[in-house]
Amino acid sequence: MTNPRPTTNNVGIPVASDDESLTAGTQGPVLLHDHYLIEKLAHFNRERVPERVVHAKGGGAFGELVVTGDVSAYTKAKLFQPGAKTESLVRFSTVAGEQGSPDTWRDPRGFAVKFYTEDGNYDLVGNNTPVFFVKDPIKFPDFIHSQKRLPGSGLRDHTMQWDFWTLRPESAHQVTWLMGDRGIPRTWRHMDGFGSHTYQWVNAAGERFWVKYHFKTNQGIEFLTQDEADRLAGTDPDYHRADLHDAIERGEFPSWTLKVQIMPVAEAEGYRFNPFDLTKVWSQRDYPLIEVGTWTLNRNPRNFFAEIEQAAFAPSNIVPGIGLSPDKMLLGRVFSYADAHRYRIGANHAQLPVNAPRNEVNSYSKDGAMRYSFNDPGTPVYAPNSFGGPHADPQAAGDEGLWEFGTEAVRAGYVRHAEDDDFGQAGTLVREVLDDAARERLVGNIVGHILGGTAAALYERIFEYWSNVDADLGKKVEEGVRAGRA
Repeated sequence: MTNPRPTTNNVGIPVASDDESLTAGTQGPVLLHDHYLIEKLAHFNRERVPERVVHAKGGGAFGELVVTGDVSAYTKAKLFQPGAKTESLVRFSTVAGEQGSPDTWRDPRGFAVKFYTEDGNYDLVGNNTPVFFVKDPIKFPDFIHSQKRLPGSGLRDHTMQWDFWTLRPESAHQVTWLMGDRGIPRTWRHMDGFGSHTYQWVNAAGERFWVKYHFKTNQGIEFLTQDEADRLAGTDPDYHRADLHDAIERGEFPSWTLKVQIMPVAEAEGYRFNPFDLTKVWSQRDYPLIEVGTWTLNRNPRNFFAEIEQAAFAPSNIVPGIGLSPDKMLLGRVFSYADAHRYRIGANHAQLPVNAPRNEVNSYSKDGAMRYSFNDPGTPVYAPNSFGGPHADPQAAGDEGLWEFGTEAVRAGYVRHAEDDDFGQAGTLVREVLDDAARERLVGNIVGHILGGTAAALYERIFEYWSNVDADLGKKVEEGVRAGRA
């Protein structure tokens, strides 16, 4: 009887066998012209694409943003207009670990969201923390190298981490977050997400505002203790990935309330912290959260590789009504993220279904490996042209990516205001946000990490680092380390 679904090769040709290869007699060599065998082995050798240099281990799901508030006074972006509903994709991840690393290592969590809007894809690439370790992209490769592995032994190294952190004091705010409770979320569902960077919103009248994004989990904030995380790392290394998948399969759709902070452009220069410094937050007393809508995850990927591993998020993907800012780290990522995808999954990665926009594409990009879509052959491949090809429309695009700045290109640090130092906000986090129990856990986490293999030659610098954050915290860290070494 004929099989109604015969096995085929990759171009649809039925194959004679998917169990035995073709040989010259029962004892003869395998024959090279068994093209299905060759295709099967050759494709198997090429199943993997290079893993992400950063955020290699992760998982994700699809969902929808429903706008319940009214922020139209601040942005004309269609996805944020009252009542708008926009399909989206998210990828959660750890930062430093490789593909097979445990989900429960102490590490920031990536929180990258793609919105499939009618004006193209908008990617919001952030973390579960509102700040980061460095504020200049020239230090990003150095920071990541310090969190990865030693070149000789191939081992992760606490000395390398603490050496970098204490030599770059702007890291103090993020390291305080990292060593605190939120350094190991219980699940991806039980953590907040942040755009982290400062972005620009433009309304229909052309007025500009600086904006920060906050995704507040509706499941509540929950975390793992270090002991719980260490146990899960050995017994259930895919704990976070499985939790998200299983919750959605059960119909327990996790959700977040999207809120924003809005700063009028005119107030930026005089604000007490540099509003474009990724190591700083804006006080919510100064700029309260404004509700935008509810973001819900309701569908698992049908194929993890095709829809999560090949998903590409880039801060350069912005839509009309949204723009960039003078945040140096953001501007560095505008280049580096898209460039990483061109290397990892190809120049035409935007044509993959998971990355493809839902609206029409009129691009002059052509050719390249794995090209799938193309214009009508009568459409010119250059601009400007006189033969009906697309032309740029400044009115449609707007100039949201621009802002007023001097004409001289300079290498300069951030403008420092009276309260704007590297340790102040980290100290405020310790003294005013954490309770006594959380402060005690913070001390324990720091001490445990230092005693976990950090060279003693760095101890004094580490003690000074934490004393600069908070004198009492620094004293307790020093006491804990010295007691642990006794």
